[in-house]
Amino acid sequence: MTTPTPTAGFSLLDEPWIPVLDTTGRRRDVSLLGLFEQAVDIQMIACELPTQNFALLRLALAVLHRATDGPPGESAWRGLWQDPQLPLADITDYLEAFRDRFDLLHPTHPFYQVADLRAGNDRAFGLERLIADVPNGEPYLTARTGPALQSTPPADAARWLVHCQAFDPSGIKTGAVGDPRVKGGRGYPLGVASVGALGGVYLEGATLRETLLLNLVPVAPGWRSANEQDLPVWEREPHTAVEEPTATRGPYGVLGLYTWQSRRIRLFGDRDAITGAVIAYGDILDWQDRHLLEPMSVWGRSGPREQKLKRTPVYLPRPHPHDRALWRGLQTLLPPAPPGGEPSQRLSPMVLQWLARLRVSGVVGPDFRVRSRATSITYGSNQSVVDAVFGDALTMNVLLLVDGSPLRTTAVDAAADAEAAVKALRSLAVNLIRAAGGSGSDTDAADRAAERGYALLDRYFRVWLARLGPATDPGAARAAWQRRVRSEIAGLGRELVAAASPAAWAGRILEDRNGKQAHYCSSQAEAWFRGSLAKALPMAADDANRPQEVLQ
Repeated sequence: MTTPTPTAGFSLLDEPWIPVLDTTGRRRDVSLLGLFEQAVDIQMIACELPTQNFALLRLALAVLHRATDGPPGESAWRGLWQDPQLPLADITDYLEAFRDRFDLLHPTHPFYQVADLRAGNDRAFGLERLIADVPNGEPYLTARTGPALQSTPPADAARWLVHCQAFDPSGIKTGAVGDPRVKGGRGYPLGVASVGALGGVYLEGATLRETLLLNLVPVAPGWRSANEQDLPVWEREPHTAVEEPTATRGPYGVLGLYTWQSRRIRLFGDRDAITGAVIAYGDILDWQDRHLLEPMSVWGRSGPREQKLKRTPVYLPRPHPHDRALWRGLQTLLPPAPPGGEPSQRLSPMVLQWLARLRVSGVVGPDFRVRSRATSITYGSNQSVVDAVFGDALTMNVLLLVDGSPLRTTAVDAAADAEAAVKALRSLAVNLIRAAGGSGSDTDAADRAAERGYALLDRYFRVWLARLGPATDPGAARAAWQRRVRSEIAGLGRELVAAASPAAWAGRILEDRNGKQAHYCSSQAEAWFRGSLAKALPMAADDANRPQEVLQ
């Protein structure tokens, strides 16, 4: 293991600053070199926010891509996968060649910063501008108050620095001296940081070594192209405060994307504590049609862009909705079937397509399971504040990623079964409101019922999905799922009916959706609900002699 070298700076290669969870379940911090050296004993990067994990993983992947020279082709990737260790000698040699560029406090080229960056009034601002979990204008919603916002250790600042370059909100920033875009001493909104636009997805293996390799898409036809201009930021000339940000830096590939400098930042402090920061706008990135470069995002066609540009298709990344569990959008996550004529409406992350390729080519077996992790940020108030941080994960068999797999069809259909059943529950809630004299346009009760339905099914679906494998009978698995859904949603329906008011029991005459007169009452609403549930879940027909599977 590398021995830290005493220095007046703060070397990210030697100093422990990356939180990890090791394979024994212990949480500790490691250096960047230690992250690779101990990758077989580390389960995962384990920061405060899932977006921090994602940003640090992309940083580590940039190093690994460069140290493995691509890797140059599928056979080279297979060699890495079959080796029980990462190529530590190559990684160490590479990082040592750029050691000075990984010093957080270097006097002329500090890591991910601009040494001479300054505001017009030479003011350093508080750490709330750097730390994303401090709600803008609402500091009472965070544990970071008082002294916790006055200073922070360099290790903590380094993590938030990487996160800021990836996920910083838009809004008015410091007007950096020398930036030609500054007006009246202010940097006016130019959009969120680069990764903030993504619906981030990555694969998580049993160890960090597996995780790194599963997301290391090689240079190969149909996957990644090699471009000598594609370099990580530490191999480029250091940014300055007076340069004019242009598109000449690319991106030319994943190295540029993974280390994109969305902001010009300068931290103030020393080895004991970081006490302030200046954050200004840096390189702006337009994500349009970057799906062949960026492998870790969900993509979708943009109707407005297609109309404006008068061409199809035009793809943009699709952030994950923060109020919807990942399994409910399972079809969007999985690689789509090859388009017959019309371009695909959606594109799954390249890392998932790559894993599907590994299954088809036999590199991973049909019983291989992987965890797909998704993360993104929802911004509010003109994208100037962080409203919500999304993080979710699904464990699934690799066969679900393969086009034409019966398991894949079964899983997607099962998610649709849940949606249809919850829709029936929503209708029951609305009909009970109508029966009691309320308005059918009042959706609060329906929303609450749907939330309860999805929350109840969430754990069951995740367990059911993780159990799917090569020995699974798709028809039997889906029938078991539909019976579970019917049991749980029907139970919620009975609770809603039992809680209905006496007015709902008596009911009233109203026009139904077809314009005909109908008696709306709790018993009639329950009958309609049962009919809708039976239609939504046809494989869950009553059978007194059929055992009911229990998903724990």
